[in-house]
Amino acid sequence: MITVGLTGGIGSGKTTIAKAFEALGIPIYIADDEAKKLMDTSKVLKRKLILLFGEAAYKDNKLNRPYLAKTVFNDKELLEKMNAIVHPKVAKHFTKWKNKQKAPYVIKEAAILFENGSYKNYDYIITVTAPEKTRIERVLKRDNTNIKKVKAIIANQWKDNKKIELSDYVIVNTNLETTNQEVLKTHSNLLKKINKS
Repeated sequence: MITVGLTGGIGSGKTTIAKAFEALGIPIYIADDEAKKLMDTSKVLKRKLILLFGEAAYKDNKLNRPYLAKTVFNDKELLEKMNAIVHPKVAKHFTKWKNKQKAPYVIKEAAILFENGSYKNYDYIITVTAPEKTRIERVLKRDNTNIKKVKAIIANQWKDNKKIELSDYVIVNTNLETTNQEVLKTHSNLLKKINKS
């Protein structure tokens, strides 16, 4: 099964692109959503996260997201420790999910695909880009946050030009019509490559 990684900085519109591929019949795995579910349901993850963050990590048996976000926001080391606990579990879960799919390829959408080195595990990579101003506006509309926080997240992610160098496809997501055309073009290109191999 061919695995395609879909990535892009915060506010680039990865979810919009993922939905466009899904409409073409491609199975989509949203790593962030699955990680959240696993952090709520996996006893092993719960135990490890409580060891790392203390009892406050969970509230009413659910992950205390605001507390965790605030705790790791300015602590890179703690964020890395949390990722080292969560990412392997998500990777295992993804493999199980992928093996059940019946499609020419699957897409795994993940925000930090390059930053954690996992980009090496994919057959192809699609990076979604948009101007920084557009990305900030999108996040401010979507999340209950402020410019300072969004800029801090952007600063922690790789710059687009660095991601583009390592990508097989780039989709500029500024206009829905041209974006959908790019998705169709990328999809047919991937099918051609898969059929050749």
